[in-house]
Amino acid sequence: MSRANVVSRLLSVAALLPALAGCGAGDSEVGVEAGNAGSVSAMVETTDPGDGATGRAGAAQPVYGFGTAATESQIAAWDIDIGPDGAGLPPGRGSVAEGLDVWVRHRCILCHGPTGREGPNDIITGRIPGDEFPFANDRSLRSTVGNYWPYATTLFDYTRRAMPFDLPGTMTDEEVYAVVGAMLYFNDLLPADAVVDSAMVVDTRMPARDRFVPDNRTGGPTIR
Repeated sequence: MSRANVVSRLLSVAALLPALAGCGAGDSEVGVEAGNAGSVSAMVETTDPGDGATGRAGAAQPVYGFGTAATESQIAAWDIDIGPDGAGLPPGRGSVAEGLDVWVRHRCILCHGPTGREGPNDIITGRIPGDEFPFANDRSLRSTVGNYWPYATTLFDYTRRAMPFDLPGTMTDEEVYAVVGAMLYFNDLLPADAVVDSAMVVDTRMPARDRFVPDNRTGGPTIR
């Protein structure tokens, strides 16, 4: 499928979608009934700040009387961070073509536009001629996936844990691979027929890769 056909199809889909006032879930208020507040505070055991034992290893800690200790499986469900080198990437794969479908089905198109350029929220598509990095001299420039993000692995990590904005974590790993492929395609970093898996995410060379350095400071006045 040519880029012109892809853009035309996405623009057609965008025209059919209802306009939304906002992309986030509605605000909600969480309150505590006055009668319950007292019962909660009554369950709290405190330690005397002046007690020399407070803060020492093995010292008694406050007990609040609610909740349970997290299980290993619950911790594992949240321990999904991906390293820049790809450590932690899950199995799975998805094509750019599938990603364009995910872009519509999971409503990425409503916040970022048909090709990631149109908004109304963050613009994710855009390269700077020559892949220059003039952000320090031109504060009007907007950072995008194509001109600022140094690692495609970070793009996968952020998309999986934070998107869609109002329903984060609802995409399967295969859908995340696919929609990451679509975003890289929008930025001319992958061809339209590409299939994305963990190896592809690691191997994709982002234009801003060499614009960042590891923070290996150990303290003191050192500036990187």
